[in-house]
Amino acid sequence: MNKSLITNLIALTCTLGGYVSEQHLLFTLGLFALSGAVTNWLAVHMLFEKVPLLYGSGVIPARFEEFKVAIRQLMMEEFFTEENIDRFLSDSSGKASTINLSPVIDKVDLSPAFKSLVEVIEQSSFGPMLAMVGGSEAIQPMKEPFIAKMKIAMQDITQSEQFNTLLREELEQPDIISGMRDKVSDIIEKRLNELTPQLVKEIIQKMIKKHLGWLVVWGGIFGGVIGLVAALTNSF
Repeated sequence: MNKSLITNLIALTCTLGGYVSEQHLLFTLGLFALSGAVTNWLAVHMLFEKVPLLYGSGVIPARFEEFKVAIRQLMMEEFFTEENIDRFLSDSSGKASTINLSPVIDKVDLSPAFKSLVEVIEQSSFGPMLAMVGGSEAIQPMKEPFIAKMKIAMQDITQSEQFNTLLREELEQPDIISGMRDKVSDIIEKRLNELTPQLVKEIIQKMIKKHLGWLVVWGGIFGGVIGLVAALTNSF
C-alpha cells in the first residue's frame, strides 16, 4: 500500500469535491491537506532524487562519500583496534582457525552511525525543510531498520573468504598488529570503493523510504486540520 499516493488522492478528491459542490469547508480542508501532503512527499523525494532548480535535493547520493568514510571509521575504530587484535592473538592456539565476528557485530551499538546520518541531513540545505515536518524526530522510525541493514552489510564484509584468508595469513607474520590493521583497512577501503552513489541511494532507500511515507500521511492530516480551522474561523 502506497501511503503517500493514497493520502494525496484523498486530499485531491476533497479539494475537487468541495470546489465542484461549492462547499467552502470541504474545499479548504482538502486544499490545505493536499498542500501538506504534497510538500512532505516532495521533501521525501528530494532526499533521494535530484530535482532541477531545487538546491539541496538528492542529499543522500550527493553525500555518499561521507557515508563510506563513516563506515570505514566505524569498522577500524570499533573492531580492528590494536587492543582488540592483541587480545585476539593471545588465545591458547596463537592464531585464529575461524573468523566469526557476527556475535560481536550483533552486540555493537550502531546508534552513532544513525545519528551521523541524521546530522548529515540536518546540516545540509535540506535541514530547514526537514525541520518544517518535525525535525529529526520525524525520521526516528527508520532508526531500527537502518541499524539492522547496517549490521547485515558489516557481517557480509567480515564473513567473506578474502577477509578470513587475509587475517589467517597475516597472523603468522611479524609485526602482526600493525600489518593486519593496514591490510584490513585496505580490504574495507576497496569494498567501499565499489559502492556507487546509486547503490548507496538504493540501500538507504530500501531501509527507510517506507517509514518516511508516514510524513506524507501526517502532513495531509495536519494540513487538513489547519484548513478546517481556517475555514471555520472565516465562517464566523
